[in-house]
Amino acid sequence: MKDISTIDDLLAIMARLRDPGRGCPWDQKQSFGTILPYTLEEAYEVAEAIEREDTEELCDELGDLLFQVVYHAQMASEQGIFGFRDVVNGICDKMVRRHPHVFGEVHFEDEHQVQANWEREKAAERERKGRTETDGLLDGVAQALPALVRAQKLQRRAARVGFDWDDVEGVIEKVREELAECEQTIGDQADPIERVHELGDLLFSCVNLARHLDIDAEQALRAANHRFERRFALVESGLRGKGKEPGADVRDEMERLWEAAKEEEKN
Repeated sequence: MKDISTIDDLLAIMARLRDPGRGCPWDQKQSFGTILPYTLEEAYEVAEAIEREDTEELCDELGDLLFQVVYHAQMASEQGIFGFRDVVNGICDKMVRRHPHVFGEVHFEDEHQVQANWEREKAAERERKGRTETDGLLDGVAQALPALVRAQKLQRRAARVGFDWDDVEGVIEKVREELAECEQTIGDQADPIERVHELGDLLFSCVNLARHLDIDAEQALRAANHRFERRFALVESGLRGKGKEPGADVRDEMERLWEAAKEEEKN
């Protein structure tokens, strides 16, 4: 390979991998559906590199994610649906169209007006794609999104037409209400299906709280996962230093080490 590669080089590599006569047997038999899990995985690995603030890894993962875009475009091109150039043209046109204050003569006072225009343009795009009056406001929120992300998007859509709490206090009260209803489903005689429903309502309300606090619920939970991993690793390390292993018989000691780990993070 030459020292400086271009997108055309990447497109040529992808085409060669899919070539019926000279390509890779594994790549030749892939489809949109079989490649989808890898696309999702690469997107999450980009997110993980960002969260770790690992810029070297981020560069590598962005390349992997770009390869996924090229992969899907190649398969679409083979079927005569669209090609990579269509993907590029489409996103360029969309970004220019959604930013008239940058590429046109429109002036917005603040980011709220920018966001409002963004949503108006997205709605207009949906109409141009054939949305009818019978289509619901929530149609088009992708089913494949992670549940927390999708919940937040659904809530934002509903909020655009005024179906929302007036303030964060109302949301907090709703969280308390859902928690109480969830508690009522605890017990041997409780309906297990109702328990699932009430827990789901509680989680949905927590996502609503995150939205009102201008917090990304998915990122907040990912950060909590990372904190839990770090702290538990310290608990395990502390136990190993005493020749012990995690287990119910050392629960009190694990609790002490957990609190020490939390305090260490604060300092």
